[in-house]
Amino acid sequence: MRAADIMTTDVITISPDASVKELAKLLSDHRISGVPVVDSDGKLVGIVSEGDLMHRAELGTERRHHRRRRSWWLEMLAAEREEAARDYIKSHGRTVKDLMTRDVVTVTEDTPISEVASQLEEKRIKRVPVVRDGKVVGIISRANLVRALATAPELHRKSNETDDRHIRERLLAELKRQDWARVWPEDIQLTGGVVHFWLPDDMPSAEVDALRIAAENIPGVREVKMHMLFIPVIPGF
Repeated sequence: MRAADIMTTDVITISPDASVKELAKLLSDHRISGVPVVDSDGKLVGIVSEGDLMHRAELGTERRHHRRRRSWWLEMLAAEREEAARDYIKSHGRTVKDLMTRDVVTVTEDTPISEVASQLEEKRIKRVPVVRDGKVVGIISRANLVRALATAPELHRKSNETDDRHIRERLLAELKRQDWARVWPEDIQLTGGVVHFWLPDDMPSAEVDALRIAAENIPGVREVKMHMLFIPVIPGF
C-alpha cells in the first residue's frame, strides 16, 4: 500500500498570517490536533499543532526560565539562551508563522506506508503531509494507519497451496531470514496443513510465539501445534 491509498484528501490548512486565536478555533471546531500551513500559492511552508499552544502567556502556562548568575561558562551555553528565546516566541507570538515548525517531514503519494509509519515513529510526530510539487494533496495521521490496519486483508489467505512439502519449504525459507529463529528443520513437521514444532521447554516464550506467527502466515496452514520437550541437563565429568 502507498500513502495515496490511506491519506485524507480533504485537508484542512491554515495561513501563516492567521492569528493564534484563529488557529485555536480551527483546531477546536474541527476536532483535530494539527494542520499544515500553506501560503497564498498553496505551497507548504510549515506545520502547527496543539502542542504549540500548550505554553501560552494568555493561559499563564508559559515556560519559566530562571535567570542565573553570569559566569564565563554560562556565557558559552548559547543553546540554552536560544531555547529560552524560542519558548518566548511560542508563548507570546501572535501569528501562526511565529509558532509553526518550518522544517516539515513530508512524503509523496507513492511513499510506501511502511516508510510513512517509520517516519512517524522515528521523528516522533503524529501526522505527515503528503505533497506533490510542494503543494499539500493529503495528510496521514496515526489514525489513518490504524484504520488501514483495521481494513487490511488478512495475511492468512485461503489458498490451494495445501501441499505439506510446499508449505514446509516456504516456512523454512521465512525462518532462515530471521536471526531469532533457532529451530532445526527436522524439528518441524507437517501433516495435512498442520504444522508441528518440537521445541525445548526452555525456549523463550517470545521465540515460541514468533515461530507460531511465522507458520500461521504461510498460506495453506490450518493449525500450528507447539510440542515442548524436556531436555535433561547432562552433568559434566
